[in-house]
Amino acid sequence: MVEINLVKAYGNVIKKNFAKPETVLKLIILGIFYEYSRLTIFPNKKTPKSIQYLNRLGLKFILEPLKNPQKSAWVTLMAPSQILHAMDIYPLFIEAFSSFLSGMECETVFIDYAEKIGIAESLCSYHKAFLGAGEAGILPKPQFAVTTSLICDGNINTMKYLAKKYEIPYYALDIPYEYNKGSEEYVIGQLKELVAMIENATGKKLEEEKLKEVLKREQKSRIYQKKYLAQLKNKSFPTTLTSEMFMLFTAHVFMGRKETCKFYEMLVDEIKNYPESEKIKIFWVHLMPFYQHSLKEYFNNNPHYQLVGCDLYFDYADEIDYNNPYQTLARRMLLNRYNGCYQRRVKHISNLIENQNPDGVINFCHWGCKQSSGGVMLLKEEMKQKNIPFLILEGDGVDKRNGQDGQIRTRLEAFMEILEKNNSR
Repeated sequence: MVEINLVKAYGNVIKKNFAKPETVLKLIILGIFYEYSRLTIFPNKKTPKSIQYLNRLGLKFILEPLKNPQKSAWVTLMAPSQILHAMDIYPLFIEAFSSFLSGMECETVFIDYAEKIGIAESLCSYHKAFLGAGEAGILPKPQFAVTTSLICDGNINTMKYLAKKYEIPYYALDIPYEYNKGSEEYVIGQLKELVAMIENATGKKLEEEKLKEVLKREQKSRIYQKKYLAQLKNKSFPTTLTSEMFMLFTAHVFMGRKETCKFYEMLVDEIKNYPESEKIKIFWVHLMPFYQHSLKEYFNNNPHYQLVGCDLYFDYADEIDYNNPYQTLARRMLLNRYNGCYQRRVKHISNLIENQNPDGVINFCHWGCKQSSGGVMLLKEEMKQKNIPFLILEGDGVDKRNGQDGQIRTRLEAFMEILEKNNSR
């Protein structure tokens, strides 16, 4: 409780200084650095060492672009950040930055500022918080911005808007719904244009051998990731909602980093030593509101319940041909399980659930996300056919005012009672 009060007090200091962009940025950096130092000196010994390392990584990855904007770029979750890693450029991505604002208890002032200048209330709060920070001049100026048309409708407009305001180069990759030779060549052409833009913006040349090394590390990380998933369905392995969020970071924007590969290697080495699980197993769909009190009670190192995966971590599991980097990056986006119609995603989730064999599935519909809310009934029907209990929760991954904690608690308790009854038969 004392720690929560301190975070709220710090968030209030950020809110009070909102009109001073440089001060706010320094406070954000200082707060993240303090947490990184705290976790380094005083790690939670109840948490597996691999998860301790992951929690520090999540903080390190957000500090890098904030402290070194002259070597940074704005990206979104599905952007081909492997190119940035090969050129030693630090990615700052919308979802991570806004999550940290929420974690620091100050997201509301950023969201309200965005709405005040005319941003639609119905827009995803991850984007509104990022736009608010940009409009207020709090975001440090990066070298360029890059996004894709994958998954989120807001990506292109948000990045285009802020790139114009900050007067930086910007590139949006248009990803066709279907994979064929023509669409592959089309995306490869865009990737080469993107690299040319980055080279012009930074004055640095992309060394293709470095990009191959990044993709080689990604392939190694994916192998470890699959091994972890296979072990997770049978093990009692403690995690938290925050560490699950950081897992999302490593599965996308930071795939290919040396630290990410080390984390997955540690994870596989460690989980095999944990006991077999008799817990009730839950598979999660879409984003995790890491701040939600009721959800934390159920899933933060709970002795009775175990998360056995999240669909977003495993959206691409095909072979990576690191010797053909442009072709690989193109296929990685075209064949992503979330590109195209929602039925592709339903099939992907269905396959994951067959592998993980959970007792129940929870789908979190994030405020403002048409993609997560629009297709949920298709997934519900699929789970009904498989006779798997399915819970739909509605809330907000960033803005706590849309969190509906009391309603979530009531529905979650009722759902868990059903799973417990099923499990006792």
